[in-house]
Formats: sequence, structure tokens, C-alpha cells
Amino acid sequence: MNINKTFPYLVAIIIFVIASVVYFNPVLKGQKIKQTDITQFIGMSKEINDYRAEKKEEPYWTGAAFSGMPAYQLSAYYPNDFIKKLDSLLRFLPRPADYVFLYFLGFFLLLIALNAEWKLAILGALAFGFSTYLIIIFGAGHNAKAHAIGYMPMVLAGVLWIFKKRYLVGFIVTAFAMGLEINANHPQMTYYLGFMILILGIIKLIEAIKEKVYIPFVKQSLIIVFAMVLGLGVNATRLLAMKEYADKSTRGKTELTIEPDGSPKKITNGLSKEYITEYSYGIAETMNLFIPRFMGGGTTEDLGKNTEFYKAIKAKYGTRAANEYSKQALTYWGEQTVIEAPAYIGAVLVFLFLLGAFLVKGTLKKWLVATTIFSIVLSWGKNFDIVTNLFIDFVPLYNKFRAVSSIQVIAEICIPLLGILALKEFFSKSVAAEDKKNALKKSFYILGGIAVFFILFGSSLFAFEGFRDGTLKQFNIDRLQDALIADRKAMLFNDSLRTLLLISAAFAILWFFLKEKVSYTKAVIAFGIIILFDLVSINLTYVNKDSFEKARNIDTPFQPNAIDKEILKDKGYYRVANLNASLFQDGRTSYFHKSIGGYHAAKLKRYQELYDFHFTKNLNLEVLNMLNTRYVIFPNQGKVTFQKNPDANGSAWFVAELKKVASANQEIKALDSLQTKKVAVIDASKFKVSSSFEKDTTATIQLIKYDVNSLTYQSNTEKNQFAVFSEIYYKEGWNAYVDGKLTPHFRVNYVLRGMEIPSGKHTIEFKFEPTVIKKGNTITLASYVLLLLIPVGWFFYKKKQA
Repeated sequence: MNINKTFPYLVAIIIFVIASVVYFNPVLKGQKIKQTDITQFIGMSKEINDYRAEKKEEPYWTGAAFSGMPAYQLSAYYPNDFIKKLDSLLRFLPRPADYVFLYFLGFFLLLIALNAEWKLAILGALAFGFSTYLIIIFGAGHNAKAHAIGYMPMVLAGVLWIFKKRYLVGFIVTAFAMGLEINANHPQMTYYLGFMILILGIIKLIEAIKEKVYIPFVKQSLIIVFAMVLGLGVNATRLLAMKEYADKSTRGKTELTIEPDGSPKKITNGLSKEYITEYSYGIAETMNLFIPRFMGGGTTEDLGKNTEFYKAIKAKYGTRAANEYSKQALTYWGEQTVIEAPAYIGAVLVFLFLLGAFLVKGTLKKWLVATTIFSIVLSWGKNFDIVTNLFIDFVPLYNKFRAVSSIQVIAEICIPLLGILALKEFFSKSVAAEDKKNALKKSFYILGGIAVFFILFGSSLFAFEGFRDGTLKQFNIDRLQDALIADRKAMLFNDSLRTLLLISAAFAILWFFLKEKVSYTKAVIAFGIIILFDLVSINLTYVNKDSFEKARNIDTPFQPNAIDKEILKDKGYYRVANLNASLFQDGRTSYFHKSIGGYHAAKLKRYQELYDFHFTKNLNLEVLNMLNTRYVIFPNQGKVTFQKNPDANGSAWFVAELKKVASANQEIKALDSLQTKKVAVIDASKFKVSSSFEKDTTATIQLIKYDVNSLTYQSNTEKNQFAVFSEIYYKEGWNAYVDGKLTPHFRVNYVLRGMEIPSGKHTIEFKFEPTVIKKGNTITLASYVLLLLIPVGWFFYKKKQA
């Protein structure tokens, strides 16, 4: 081993470990970060985890949420998932320090692939990893997003190595990094990564056409594609399961052509435009990338005592009230519904990015500038709907993802990357001093001028009024909004001044380097200091030691209350409707009970539609009954209470009649007046079954065994009957058996299962047996074989040629 070659990498890893755990130092005490989404996830996945611990196998289904749903996009471990084991090795630090370490490591490799000197690569890695957006997503619990972002630079490193004709290392890195990226399980981030690679490929293609060097480009492109295919292949089980579920989820195509109010429905093969663009970045709000609290920071901020808002509250209600309310002041005055913090990339890094736009030449500059503009424009969403609508309507898969503001993650990669490449060029002797000076001056004049402009005129450019300001009326204080507006103006002034000082410091470092007053190493250290100060000081406002709690509080976030304890005395099989919470934003109920609600971004589409039609305006009690809702929790005169529903249909029941309809519209509307204990509705265009059955008053059917992925019933009838089961119909996995013989079952009542039961005494069993797991596992194993054999064969082939 050549110690001189390995030393920089060892130093880098040590620095990355230290930086990760120092920022999140409470993890050293065994504490864990509070994360809203993860808290809900713990509730949603408890039944799965309990089953996994007891049976030592995967259920791939849960009955604890939304009356039942596949677990593929909730919590699922797949066979022969070796790439997950590799991921676990890389994420050896406590969470969330592990994800930040990935940020650092991936970006470091990307800069090494671009021949950056190791000190600059470390600087760039720290600058990327501490970007405010990448830190604040931990507070919301967006772990999968952070996980996927961590591997994005690593994939890009592999692709760039291939384009630099380092085929073996490029192939290996691309394939494994792509496998890790897919394993992170955040399709939206992976999709955005695809845009970055596509834009790079287009630029490379144009250059190949101009230079008439087609063969190398085709060869490199094929290697990249094949490496990525193998990265996808090792995740085949995960991807096939995800694709299967996505088609049935809210991301898939609806069969309905009407809205709940009866009006025509605009048919989309994906999410609605309103839902996709709900979180759209404001055009002016883009200045947040450069001036952190340009629009007031997060939705709420702690304003402190030396503010007009604090003084106004104190004058009316006293110090105690002022201290309390000023900690949650509505400082954000943009149009997004909720934001944790501004997506601040850093004043120094934006300055270096512009410097790179002037100083860096060739493919990389074209790619990074074009991709940055692309991501920012698309992040505007409904605020620039000419482009957004074009992408929603015509770009494949774009309409499958919401929160278009998230595409700014591309800029989060490109801006620090071009910024560090700018330093690489600036510190290089191959670039003329005059060119460096001109680029430096232009960058400072432009960005310094913008900062000065907002210092001088920012307070008079906007109204500084937020859409939530109407809630200030509850304080009954004259001109309280004016006080808050004054504080918003002060935030813009102060942060504009802060930005000016930071870019002036960056300018000074580079100017002194040009004048040979500062050495290369000292300049790099100086940039490290101001960049870390710039980013970390902002980050600590939003994610800090107060974001952590004792591990046991995080691991077991829910404790049963009196209502839970009372309901849990019932050891039968039933569901609970918690109307005291937002039914479809509630993971807590699933922690203790089988809930008709839950918390998930991609619910089964038909179940979401059932909710939209029969729960949102008027609660359809018959629908509640057919879901076997035995207990209802609800608010009552300022308190929370519960009530047993004596009319719940139970786990299964016989109906005397099948009402046949010809469309999804008719099927869901039939539930408006359906007596679900006597009649079931079925879409006859999809299922062929007899419409009436002779009534048998002595017929019985009951659930005798419940397991997460199997349910066993016993029936006893004198005549053939039709049974309805209070279970969600999902044909891509659930099979029905009568006395061990596979028997067809049908979708009834829009979401439930139904089947003909022959006369006599029978055992009916439903088993969740998804074929997608077996099929995916075969492809996964084949991909691993190729992933190992190809590099080995390549190595020996090249060795033989040498």
C-alpha cells in the first residue's frame, strides 16, 4: 500500500466522521433526533415489525393502516438484498450523522473524479454536506430523501469517470452507486438524478457531433447504461414491487370520471397538477439560496426579545406571553404552505459558482450552469406554469411526484460543485492572472451589487405580508402585523448585510492569493472557515441539540391513553376510526389498533377515492360499517371520547344480492345508499358472478385466525352463498382457498373482497403470496452475478493485453 496515496483519503474519512458527529453530537449520548415523519412511520410499521420479530420472515402486508395495504413502500426487507448490507456498512454512524457522512463521502468522490486536489475535495464535501436544505430535512424526518441525495454525487462520479475513459473504475462505481441509490428508496430524488445525467449526456452528444467522434461517445453511453441497468437489476425485487404498487396507488391512473360532487373529473395518469405544485418555490424566493432569510426564514422563527413583535406582545400581555409567542412568530411571508427553513446554499458558494461561470471552461461549466438553471426554473412550479405544465403533460413520470420545489436538490449539487471547480481553476497556474482578476471582479460586482441593492431598497420592494397574517387578530393588538412586518424587513436587511460581508471575505481571500499574500493551503483553510461559519450558523437555527431526545422516547413515541386501554380490552378482530385526528394523517392509531386511517404519501387509489367520496363531507356510516369499524374515537365538547359501533358488519358476512353496475363511477356512487349487510355492489364489466343467492338464515361465517398475511375463516351453510370480507382487495398477491383449493375471489363495494361460498362446512383461507417477490429475486441474483463477473473479466482482459 502506498501510504502517500492513501493518506488523503484516510484524512478525508476522519474529517467527515468528526464533522458528522460533532454537528449531531447528542448521538454520542445515545440520543436520537425528533422526526415527525419517522414518528408516524413507527406507528404505521409496528405490526410489520412485531410480525418480523416473531416469525423471522417478511409479511409484505399490513392490516394496521388504511384497512390493509402492501408494505412495499412502508417497511419491507427483500431476499438476497446484499446492496442493503453494503449500504449498512457505509452508514456505520448513528442516525442522522450517517446520512451526513454519506453526503461528504459521495461529494468527495465526485470531486476526486474531476481531478480536484484532495484538500479542495474535502472542502467541497463539507460545503455540500452542510447545505441548509440537506440538514433541515432531518427535522421533518425525510430520511429516505437524505439517503438518496447522499448517493447522487457518487453515481455522477462513476458516470464522469466513464466519460473520462476510466472505464473499469467508472463501471464499478456507477453500478454499485446506482444500486445504492435505488436501495435508498426515494424514486423522486433518483428521477431528478436522471435529469442531471440526461443533460450531461445531451451536452456530450452535441460535442461528439461537432467533433465527429461518435464511436467513443456511443461506447461510453453503452457502458453507463449497462452499469445502471445492473444497479437497477440488483434492486429488481424492490423495483418490481414498487411498480406494481404504484399502478394501484394515488400515483396511478383512476377509473373514475367524476368528482365526489358529481362534476366531471379531469383524467390524469398520475397526480393532479394542484397536488404536484402545492409546494412551488416563489420566483423572488429563489434569493433564499443567496440571502438566507430573504422571505423570513422558516414558517415560524424565534424572533427574540429585541424585536418589534416581542415588544408589541409584551406591552399588551407582559413578558411571559411575549417570550412564548415570539418563539413561534410567523416570519415567513412567501406562498408555500409550510417550510422548515430556507433552502440556503450559502452566500460564499453562490459567489464561487458565479466565479466558476466566468472562469471554468468546457463541458463541465455548460452542464452545471444549464442544470442549475433547469432545476431552479422547474422548482417554481405553478409560479412559472408555462414550463411546469409542459413537463407535467409531456415528460414521462414527472406527474408521479409532488413538491416540485424539491428539484432544487439538483442546484444543491451543481452550485458547490462548480464553486469548488472555480477554486481549482483559480489556484491553478495554467490560468492567466488577468483572467482570474477579471472573473473575480465581475463576480463580486454582480453579487455584491445585488446584496447592496437589497440592503438599500429591500424594505420598500415588497409588502412583506404573509397569507397567515390573519391569525394575528387573535391577539387583539393594534398594528401587530405592522410590528411583524418591521421584523421581516429587519431580517432581510440583516441577512443581506451578512451576505455582503461573507462574499467580501471570499473576495479578499482570493485577492490576497492573487497578490501572493496568502498561500494555497491557507486560502483553502480560510474558505473552510467562512463556508462552515456561513452554513453551520444558519443550520443550527433549525436543527440543533434541542432537536434530540432520549432514545427510548423516540423508539417508543406513543403511550396508550385511557381510550386505547379501554378499546384494547376487546381481543376480537375489528378496526378503529380516529376522528379526533386527521384520519389520513395519523400513524398513531395504527400503533395500537387496526386503523381505517393512516399516514402515507402513496395510499391505494381506490381507498383514497372511497375516503374522498364517503368521508370528507358527510360520513357514510354504511361504509364505516363495511370496514368493520367497531370503535370510533371523536372529539366531544372539548374532550376526546370513544363509542362502540354496534352496527359494524364484522370480519365477514353473507349478502343475499349482488348489485351489478357497469363502471367505477356507478360502483362508488352505489355506496351512497347501499345496505351493506344485505347487498354488495360489483362491477360486472370486470367480474362475472351470479347476481342473487338463496337466503340461508342458518348460514354462518366467522374469522377463526388472523395473521398479517393470512386470514382463516370457517363457514357453514345449507346453500351456496356470497360472502363479503372486510378486507382490502388487492389481486396482485392475495389468493383465496376453499378447503385448500385455489378459488376465485372478486372486488366488491369498490375496495373489499367477496367470493362465492359453496354449501356445507368449509375452511376459507386468504394468503398473501406476491409473485413479484420471486420474480424480482431471480433477476436480482442474475444481476449480482454479472456485476461481479464483468469487472473481474474486464480486469484480466486488460491485464492480458498489457
